[in-house]
Amino acid sequence: MIRYPHNQQYNMSTTRAIVKNTSVQIIGKITSTALGLLGLGLMTRYLGPEKFGWYITTMSFLQFIGILIDFGLIPVTAQMLSEPEHDKNKLFRNLIGFRLTSAIIFLGLAPLLALFFPYPPQVKIAIVISTLTFLSVAMNQVFIGLYQNKLQMHLSAIGENIGRIIFTIGLWLCIKNQASFLTVMWVVVLNSLIYTICMWFSARKFTAISPAFDWNIWKSIIKKMWPVAISIIFNVVYLRGDTVLLSLFKSQQEVGIYGAAYRVIDILAQTAMMLMGVMLPLLSYYWSRSLKTEFRKFYQQAFDGMMLFAVPLTIGTIILADKIMNLVAPEYNAGAPLKILALAVFGVFLGSIFGHTAVAINKQKQTIWIYVSDAVLTLAGYLYFIPKFGMYGAAWMTVFSEFYAGILLLIVIKHYTKEKIQTLTFGKILLAGVLMGFALNYLIKLNVILLVIIGVLVYGLVLLVTKAISQETLKEILAIKQK
Repeated sequence: MIRYPHNQQYNMSTTRAIVKNTSVQIIGKITSTALGLLGLGLMTRYLGPEKFGWYITTMSFLQFIGILIDFGLIPVTAQMLSEPEHDKNKLFRNLIGFRLTSAIIFLGLAPLLALFFPYPPQVKIAIVISTLTFLSVAMNQVFIGLYQNKLQMHLSAIGENIGRIIFTIGLWLCIKNQASFLTVMWVVVLNSLIYTICMWFSARKFTAISPAFDWNIWKSIIKKMWPVAISIIFNVVYLRGDTVLLSLFKSQQEVGIYGAAYRVIDILAQTAMMLMGVMLPLLSYYWSRSLKTEFRKFYQQAFDGMMLFAVPLTIGTIILADKIMNLVAPEYNAGAPLKILALAVFGVFLGSIFGHTAVAINKQKQTIWIYVSDAVLTLAGYLYFIPKFGMYGAAWMTVFSEFYAGILLLIVIKHYTKEKIQTLTFGKILLAGVLMGFALNYLIKLNVILLVIIGVLVYGLVLLVTKAISQETLKEILAIKQK
């Protein structure tokens, strides 16, 4: 059965609890980001713009289907496992059964749907192959929800890095042996399968992982899930609609250039999901028990922690965009779209904070209108701007969609929680980010790796000088070693 620590995990210092859970995970995310950029560089160089465009088209098509069947199972799993009324073991087994059944049904339709699109034959075959990748991704959602609830997200980071290492080695072998495009796609599948296997084995220490099919429990899952699912269905329009429409209106080469820049943003945006994944079960725990003081602390800390990453990632990416793309995809000239898309990173972080909070406080239904209106406005923008301006029109509409959702979610969550975000720490973070930006711009002729190191040092130093990170916080972090 699922074993839960005693409630002292929720009574311990907020900072210490989060740091204990995320220290290995953050290191893992840094490693996986480096491996992801390395893999991106190998793939873009080997495939070239047109074939990399095939890859982006394949993955975007399946991501469109995959997000449609996401159903919000990561936050729903974490939330339901945090609520006191459920049999945790039985619930988790039914979550696996529900996820497996829905994924097989919907992903099985994807190759048939692809036949009606004007894609090259290689892309259509790649879509068939890559359904295995997205079946793995779908199953991982349940495991990630479990690890979020257990404050054990480092297990996900370990599995992700093992998969990335296998992926990088596989790409190197493909390049060495001059493998075909479809062979490269099989390496992508292998990456996902290895990740899922690692997640599966790690989960066994917490619970039985065989699927169950109890309709009464499935009804409870669906009842909890449907507002999130509807939001995600509309969310997919502005998350993946840009690349899908770009593949229909423009060349595969332009899709490849835009996709190379977008992959960098995807890697950066994963940090937002990682951080809020840590906070969600704790926000849900305190809110469901009407512990408003504790909820307020976590809510504020979630905002401050997210801004701590959002500001430097956004500013740094804008300034270093050309150098980053020259490093990972020198033939693509994708620095210009990356500078635009970097603005969307900040919007992603905003949306992640308040979107996850909506799930934690059971206000998913009240946010549906945001995603519906965002989808309608963004789709209209895509249809108007992409045919005229190509990837630049797609990039600016992506920025609009992320900020639109993030700002409106902030307003809605403020209305229902009655909590006001304190911005003193954010002001210090913003100052640190701006000074970091000036330093990077002044030293822009240096090597990009050296610039990243300098940026981290300047940013960290300003945070310490302005006490954006307090001495109390540092003491609590250092006190972990004594535990």
